[in-house]
Amino acid sequence: MPENTSSHQQVRPFIYATTTSRSLMFSHAEIQSRMWTKDPSALNLEYTRIMMAFLLFNPEPRRIAMVGLGGGSLAKFCYQHLPSASIDVFEINPHVIALRDSFMVPRDDHRFAVLQGDGAELVRQHQGEYDAILVDGYDINGLPRQLTTDTFYDACRNALAPEGMMVCNFHASNSHYGTYLGRIKQSFAGSVIEVSDTSCAHSIVFACHGETLKRRRALPKRKPDAMSTEMWLRLAPTYWPMLV
Repeated sequence: MPENTSSHQQVRPFIYATTTSRSLMFSHAEIQSRMWTKDPSALNLEYTRIMMAFLLFNPEPRRIAMVGLGGGSLAKFCYQHLPSASIDVFEINPHVIALRDSFMVPRDDHRFAVLQGDGAELVRQHQGEYDAILVDGYDINGLPRQLTTDTFYDACRNALAPEGMMVCNFHASNSHYGTYLGRIKQSFAGSVIEVSDTSCAHSIVFACHGETLKRRRALPKRKPDAMSTEMWLRLAPTYWPMLV
């Protein structure tokens, strides 16, 4: 079972392994991240594939920020399939970072870095830099309060490039979800859409500056020229809700 440490007061996650997969968990009640051992960079959980739909609008992002490392599913996928992108991952829990090798998260290099710290604070240090900010920073108690405030969503808006997009994963059953969604709409002047996974367990919220999301119905129903065929085949089935 997970336990708290006195120094960081962060829950120590554990790994649940089968013959085909490896999962990061804070408790036996819920999987935080899952990796297929034969395909470590695959996006195993549907909601993570939906989150990547920001690529429909910008298939060649230059800079990506992620709030929450977990088992590194999004980080590994972006690192492998977006070789021109620089990726910053903000993770508050040092015990999660300590398991990065177990989940085959890339080592830090010239275009990839895992930074230990509060994502809400680290995002505020950037202005107009990121083409995408992916927010999936859960702990054993759910979504931390500091990742649900007006201040945080304003900071994400300010950290985005002019055509950038924030993507947030929410548990649809969260009784405060409507409040969080309202705050995002306020921060982004209503330029927001929601997409549910097929189980309706997750609601993925996309938010951006200006009119970018309103152009989604005009997007071609085919692979963007700048996107690899491999990436398109992995992600396309989850993209259609974005285009209606």
